[in-house]
Parts: sequence; C-alpha cells; structure tokens
Amino acid sequence: MKRILITGANSYIGTNFAEYLREYSENYTVDKISLRNDIWRETDFSKYDVVFHVAAIVHKKEKFDMKSMYIEINKNLPLEVAMRAKEAGVKQFIFLSTMAVYGKDGELGKETVITKDTIPAPNTLYGWSKLEAENELNKVNDTALSVVIVRPPMVYGLKCPGNYAKLEKLALLVPLFPNINNKRSMINIKRLCQYVKCYIDRGAAGIFFPQDEEYVNTSYLVKEMAKNNGKKVYLSTAIGIFVGFFFGRVKIIQKIFGNLVYEKSEDF
Repeated sequence: MKRILITGANSYIGTNFAEYLREYSENYTVDKISLRNDIWRETDFSKYDVVFHVAAIVHKKEKFDMKSMYIEINKNLPLEVAMRAKEAGVKQFIFLSTMAVYGKDGELGKETVITKDTIPAPNTLYGWSKLEAENELNKVNDTALSVVIVRPPMVYGLKCPGNYAKLEKLALLVPLFPNINNKRSMINIKRLCQYVKCYIDRGAAGIFFPQDEEYVNTSYLVKEMAKNNGKKVYLSTAIGIFVGFFFGRVKIIQKIFGNLVYEKSEDF
C-alpha cells in the first residue's frame, strides 16, 4: 500500500489525481493538505511514501513587484516541503513544474521542438520561479529521497483552468476561427494522472516530459471544443492567412498558433 500526500489541496491537477487514484484504492491511500497557512507544518510526513507537490502561483497577470511572492511560493515553499519530507523518511518527492521553463511561445510556420538537451530560458516569473525550484530540489535528490520533476505542456480536460479555459471560452463566442496548420504538445488531465501514477509505481527520479501521443492543431481543437458544447465554429483558411501575414509575430498569436512541441520519446 503506497501512502501519498498531495500538497496543494485545491489545485486542479491535485484534485484530479486524488480522484483518479480512487480507482486503485486497494493499492494507494491519498491525503491532501493546503499550504495556504502554517497548519501544514504540523503534518506528520512520516506516514507517507510519496509527496506530490502541486501548490503554486499560476495563471496570474505578472508584475515585477510580484517577484518576491513567486520566489516564496514557487521556489522556497516546495524546497521546504521536500526537506521536511526527507527528514521524515519520505522516499519520493514529485514536483509539478512546467514547459514554461523553456521560455518559448512557438512560431508560425516554423517548427519549435524541445528536446532533453534544450536549455531552459524562462521569460516569465512563473517559469523562472519553477526552474529555480527545480535547481534547488535537484540538490536534495539522493538515495534517501528520489526527486521527480514533471514538465507538462498545456493541460486540458473538464473544467480545466488557465489557457485551455480561455480557448474554450473563445470557442463558444466566435462563429469563425482562423484555420492555421500548427502543432502543439498538450496533455489530457487523465493521461497526466496516469503518468504520475507510473512515476510512483516505478520509484522514478529525474526530469520527465509527459504529453499526449499525438500533437494538437489549435484550430481543430477549438472546433472540437465548440462541438462538445453544442456550438459550431467554421474554420477559415483565408482568415488564417491574413492573421499569419499581418500578426504572425504578435506574442499572443504565436502563443495560440505557433508550433511548440516536445520531442517524441519513449522515455517519458
């Protein structure tokens, strides 16, 4: 019986992972705690085999004066949790990081492929603080505590927040959408949960890049979102050409329609 503690009680991924493991209740017990106050510091970590850390500041409009908050929550807090877990004899610490550590939005008409050798270069406080946490956590990785760093691309699924929610809202508002041929790495929430369970079962350590088997085309994703909500969105190649020609270098357009993928690999 594996005993798992999820730190970040109200997070989308943590909540879904706890629900997912209910299917395997004969093999796992799962508890969730919030880190929003100091009560968590009274938790007895010695009861657990694995800590899955999902608490973070994310989906915020960033301002420079928020840097100290990102350092405290996204960098210092996971390290403190990991150290407490290690001192208590926990065997594995899983840290939810992000593709944002690479600082890439993607480009229209040009492939952007992230490999295991791609050097992170974050361009947001979120990505930077996550990478800083990774660097600190790697220092405590040893035979006593296996550290797993998970860098998923955009996560999608029912009631998913963040960029996926923004796309879904757009899909319900517009009757026409640009038809642009692109590729994005994404991952369904259930598939991500499957990967995390696999890391636990294997007693894994290291950096992992989970993604769906197939890359996603943003235009067709929006069309599918609309269909799932009883709406119709028509994809226009002419609008796609117009957007690409006049706005192809605009950051938000690159973020939506640019090509940005993880290399396909058997070692996920």
